[in-house]
Amino acid sequence: MDYLIEVTEEELRRERAKARELRETQWWKNKRGSGRCHYCRKVFPPKELTMDHVVPLIRGGKTVKSNVVPCCKECNQRKRHMLPHEWGEYMDDLARRSP
Repeated sequence: MDYLIEVTEEELRRERAKARELRETQWWKNKRGSGRCHYCRKVFPPKELTMDHVVPLIRGGKTVKSNVVPCCKECNQRKRHMLPHEWGEYMDDLARRSP
């Protein structure tokens, strides 16, 4: 099943602006303060973690506290625009290929 949602440039701009604001809040600083990537569970210096939208903006996600997680740059780049179930399948495939 393909989840295609049309998102306008204006909606993307608005959500990205919300993300910039949310990154400055104490809530976000506390959230990334553990230094743990939501996906790989590895620990990093908190400032190295990025804000990832679990449901990507381009796929209809919103910038709300329940949709953002701290993420390492490697996981963020690999995840790209995948939805949670797509990312789970991807990670399962990687695990099966690893020795």
